[in-house]
Amino acid sequence: MPHQRDTCLFIEGGHKLSGEIQISGAKNAALPALAATILVGGEFFFRNVPWLLDISTMLELLSRLGAHYDSFQDILTVDTSHLERAEASYELVTRMRASILVLGPLVARLGKARVALPGGCKIGKRPVDFHIKGLEALGARWELEHGYINMRAPRGLRGTEIIFDFPSVTATENLMMAATLAKGKTVIHNAAREPEVVALGLMLNQMGAKISGLGTETIVIEGVKELSPVEVNIIPDRIEAGTYLMAPALAGGEVVIKGADPHHLETVIAKLREAGLQIDVSEKGIRSKKGRSLKPVEVRTAPYPGFPTDLQAQIMALLAKAKGTSVIVETVFENRFHHVDELRRMGANIVVEGRVAVVNGVRKLQAAPVRATDLRASASLVLAALGADGVTEIAGLSHLKRGYEALTEKLSKVGAKIWEESCQTFRDTLCQSDL
Repeated sequence: MPHQRDTCLFIEGGHKLSGEIQISGAKNAALPALAATILVGGEFFFRNVPWLLDISTMLELLSRLGAHYDSFQDILTVDTSHLERAEASYELVTRMRASILVLGPLVARLGKARVALPGGCKIGKRPVDFHIKGLEALGARWELEHGYINMRAPRGLRGTEIIFDFPSVTATENLMMAATLAKGKTVIHNAAREPEVVALGLMLNQMGAKISGLGTETIVIEGVKELSPVEVNIIPDRIEAGTYLMAPALAGGEVVIKGADPHHLETVIAKLREAGLQIDVSEKGIRSKKGRSLKPVEVRTAPYPGFPTDLQAQIMALLAKAKGTSVIVETVFENRFHHVDELRRMGANIVVEGRVAVVNGVRKLQAAPVRATDLRASASLVLAALGADGVTEIAGLSHLKRGYEALTEKLSKVGAKIWEESCQTFRDTLCQSDL
């Protein structure tokens, strides 16, 4: 039961959407870009940075390492001229797994790092083995001590060949950053191909790195002696865009997504069209409108350019109201169905066995008190609430605020009835109205 002072999100379903939604910068592009500032001293300038809890955590982490940051209007300035400390504390790292991204840059620049084992959403093992083994192959030495990774490379890093068993996004980013200052050539095989990885590589090249093969399975990094600070424009958030593209399927009406890159969403758009949404791409944006009925589909998550695991929970909410039976196979994380129990509370008919979820569409969803269990699960509950009968109460808003900038304002602007207030205050109001 939430504490009396806890804030919940309330959504009254049944209100059709109409209007435009501006997509924010991608959290998953901004975080590695901020980590890359560690590689060289000087002032970096960032535009289109989303103001989210994870961004605040990364900036606090950089500050504790000795960096300084400031924001004015839409520009974030990060100055790493006096970065001296090399420890990422347990307190900060356990808030966000992406904190592991400072490991490679710290070792590359300072020759040492002390980073706590990461936390974040509990959606699977997501081991740091790829990061550690890759840096070890680059010449670093490490030990695990009291929950911290202690890593040193007093003679610097040297180029090598790295082969991933799985195309890990954060491991690709971490090792790519570290290899920019290594002696010689580094080749990463089975590298991640996500747009956020490409964006980081382009930023590093702008800084003076020599990286080729971005967007392919093989990335080649020729080490350089020094890098320079740059100005960066963060790419749009394709996961936020995909989430809002699904909203009309549940709420009805139509929305135009502004600022998103449709090339980053080709697989998502194709799957949503298959599910019955009318989606049109033009210079004005991406228009999404609910068709006559939602159709069952099969969804299999996969690394980019496959269907994103970060949109699996959201499309499950959509398919909960499709006419027929859908099958969702989660291939990326072994424990990413925590949202199923909450969707069931709203009337969804979902059966899970291992990594497979069978979604039997129902005619309607009903409002219920639910709790977000991780970032993307929280988004699925928002979508379900938009199409449910009654007022849904969503607790656990810290998850949602880690990845969706101004969600309440953006949905309110297009006609959703959505607001935040004390969980207990709303319940007290309901009790008084029943008297």
